[in-house]
Amino acid sequence: MNRAFGVDAVQEIGLVRFADPAGVREAATNLVNLVQARLGDWRIAPCANLAAKQPMVDRDGSTLATSVFGWTESEEDRWWRSSRLAIDSPMAQACRYESEPFWCNALGFRTALHNPMLDTVDVSDFDRRALTTAAIVVPVHMPLGVIGAASLVPRDRRMIDLSAPFAEHGDWLAGMIRTFISSYARVMGNVMRSHSEAMALSKREVECLRWAAVGKTNAEIGIIMSRSLATIRFHIHNATTKLNAVNRSQAVYKATQLGYISLNS
Repeated sequence: MNRAFGVDAVQEIGLVRFADPAGVREAATNLVNLVQARLGDWRIAPCANLAAKQPMVDRDGSTLATSVFGWTESEEDRWWRSSRLAIDSPMAQACRYESEPFWCNALGFRTALHNPMLDTVDVSDFDRRALTTAAIVVPVHMPLGVIGAASLVPRDRRMIDLSAPFAEHGDWLAGMIRTFISSYARVMGNVMRSHSEAMALSKREVECLRWAAVGKTNAEIGIIMSRSLATIRFHIHNATTKLNAVNRSQAVYKATQLGYISLNS
């Protein structure tokens, strides 16, 4: 991926960035045109949040997959209607392990810098589970642990070696896709804005979760911090509520995603 960003690329990024719902459709159309100008007859499958079931839409609620990105309602096309795609697809799993663009097919995943975690992703029955024979994928890791992504797929399903277009356009695609999906999440995603203040943890809450992350019980944390058991329960309960977690384990996981704690220290 050696193609450098120049003035044109900077201007192109401006075409896929938008600041209000009225700009969603135009930015999506610009993205399609820019991608096809470079790659040819390819389609884009964008998702603003792998954990959410809602498809990306424009201001009027029209699904972008069909109205802009060229997908149809046929059985083989309608990937955005699959409620299990985020769980079953090897590409979705890879996006949780990798933040840089990659390309993939039934033989595995290729990145500019090798990521051994991708070697553990199950690629059995790839075509059925990924709903494609090959794709270039751009993960988009955003605030509050939200992961979006876009798959870029050639219409010619016989094209399974994507090394050449990935090497030439991978960095450029990463910039375009990240800008578009980040804009969408900011403009159309109310969850980020509504929960950002509630997720601010106190020093004591973070300290309790750090000890919980290494396997300490509430009683043990109380001894370590010289606090009563009731106080430790209070702090962990507050942290769990703020993080919109269902239990202590999920609170630790979300706190790790948000950068409050590290499991490596």
